[in-house]
Amino acid sequence: MKGIETYNPVVAHRGAFKKNGFPENSIAALREAIRLGCAGSEFDVRMTADDSLIINHDPDYNKLPIEKTTYAGLQSYKLANGEKLPTLQEYISAGLTNNPSTLLVCEIKPSTISKDRGREIARKVVALFKEMNAEAQVVYISFDYDILLEILKQNNNAITQYLNGDKTPEQLRIDGIKGADYHFSVFKQHPEWIITAAKNRIVLNAWTVNDSTTMDWLMDNKFHYITTNEPELLFERIKARRK
Repeated sequence: MKGIETYNPVVAHRGAFKKNGFPENSIAALREAIRLGCAGSEFDVRMTADDSLIINHDPDYNKLPIEKTTYAGLQSYKLANGEKLPTLQEYISAGLTNNPSTLLVCEIKPSTISKDRGREIARKVVALFKEMNAEAQVVYISFDYDILLEILKQNNNAITQYLNGDKTPEQLRIDGIKGADYHFSVFKQHPEWIITAAKNRIVLNAWTVNDSTTMDWLMDNKFHYITTNEPELLFERIKARRK
């Protein structure tokens, strides 16, 4: 854990979108997270019917099921700020530009079609980060444990964090998963996991934390990362603790 003067747990959830009214998961939201100096900027990856990796949270985009629609069919619909629906390649490229320190926190969504396709998506995502020389910049997260295990098969040095909240820190360590990135309520129900995570060298992250009381509780418990829709508020709370 870094000292209080350098402590920066801020992960912007789907980019820093809220304050300026940017679309979630847009390149504009990513660039704002980088401008703010967030420790990380989270985003969501899905794969289209023609195997294009794109950035979108929901399984549908403009009422079109992503995994059953081609990228050409999706990209005709613009984001609210006029951006086209970004591909992962475009997102990584933007994330590598004028970015001194913000990690790309890449959530690979479970496939709506099959577990095998989820693993295929994982392989394609890892290969693209390698191709773009961006492996040092990425943290992989997922609700699908098999996706994380597949990532580690492709790159056993990959930084991975599990989202679902049903694995102990000891189990994560055994399986090579580096972090517990759980809803903050999980840690309140299992405060002993905070202690055992430290013993097992498991990174602690919590989502999605938008109120100052919970932010303060997580910082009191020395969480490495806090994922939030309110990165500006979290920076204010960090600043207040330094006085």
